[in-house]
Amino acid sequence: MKGDYQELVDEISALLGAPATLENRDFELIAFGAHDGGDGLDAPDLDPVRTRSILTRRSTAQVRSWFESFGITRATTPVRIPPTPEAGVHRGRICLPVRHRGYALGYVWLLDDEPGPTDAKLAAAMEVATRIGALLADEAQAGADLTREFRAVLTAERGWQRDMAVAELRTALGTRGEGLHAVVCVAPWPVANPEDAPALRTVPGATALCMVPWAMGAGAGQSLAVLVRLRSADALTPAVTTASRLVDSAGRGAAAGVADARAGLEDLGAAWGEAAAAARAALAEPRLGPLARWSDIGPYRLLTALPAEAAQDAAARALLTPAHRELARTAEVFLDLAGQAGRTAAELGIHRQTLYYRLSRVEQLTKLDLDEGEDRLLLHMILKAARLR
Repeated sequence: MKGDYQELVDEISALLGAPATLENRDFELIAFGAHDGGDGLDAPDLDPVRTRSILTRRSTAQVRSWFESFGITRATTPVRIPPTPEAGVHRGRICLPVRHRGYALGYVWLLDDEPGPTDAKLAAAMEVATRIGALLADEAQAGADLTREFRAVLTAERGWQRDMAVAELRTALGTRGEGLHAVVCVAPWPVANPEDAPALRTVPGATALCMVPWAMGAGAGQSLAVLVRLRSADALTPAVTTASRLVDSAGRGAAAGVADARAGLEDLGAAWGEAAAAARAALAEPRLGPLARWSDIGPYRLLTALPAEAAQDAAARALLTPAHRELARTAEVFLDLAGQAGRTAAELGIHRQTLYYRLSRVEQLTKLDLDEGEDRLLLHMILKAARLR
């Protein structure tokens, strides 16, 4: 496979008369054409960024962010990037985005010399980049058939069973299991048969994916779990991007949750819990969805850990019947706004006296005193927990 990439990079170099460099979407070096403009890596026309990429086989996070600011992740045609000495880029670049089925899988880089390649030559080079994209997608698909191992890690009970599942997944992933990952949950996923999931295995950035049972009110369905590689613990962008594309594919009524970053594979069970909780919160609270990060769901981090019957607390059983839906909404808005009557009435579009009447009815139905902090907290938790599914 490596030789195939090298041949294609050499083909682009020959087409454009300039040495080309191929990197994956994480800016890790895959192949580079021979440089004939000087004496190897000490040639004066090689700037620090290009030299570092070839020597270390990767670019720094700062360099990646700088190049991505030119829109290369979304581009479908060559992108010209001007020289910026303060960023270590002493010479301009031409970036040929490598895409497959609409997804960016990598980039071919060339130094931009005057007069530069013609549009016809660039078009021919883009055809080669398309072949590279197909090759990268095939490689990802061939190495991503980890449904059984990944599902076992997410569903195994704590203890020796999960330890064994993690060991199997680590063996299957090899070096791909090292470093940082985030887990994504998309639910409900519109696939009845878990074995239909392999069609998704070319999702860029997905190290592994599988279907996991998902409770849907009184019924049951499927959710999609995805393991995504990260560049750094404080940059969840690859996972968020993958989640956004998948939730769009899942269609109306679906939501996605993204867990915090994890190093290694040992803590994937907890990460799946976070991702699933974030997806539940996004489904329950429209302001959070359709995509929510675990770190952004606030009280739902605790509420999603409660058993399903928690929302059936006797105090609010009558309030949560369909006949009192408007009273329940009034109480929730009132509690969301910290008990401020003026703001609540304005939010609901009602007179204050109407608000006070409704709140008195809520107290009658629940036997709770809304002037008491603990009673307000209990009712607020019940109302929020009732949204979860």
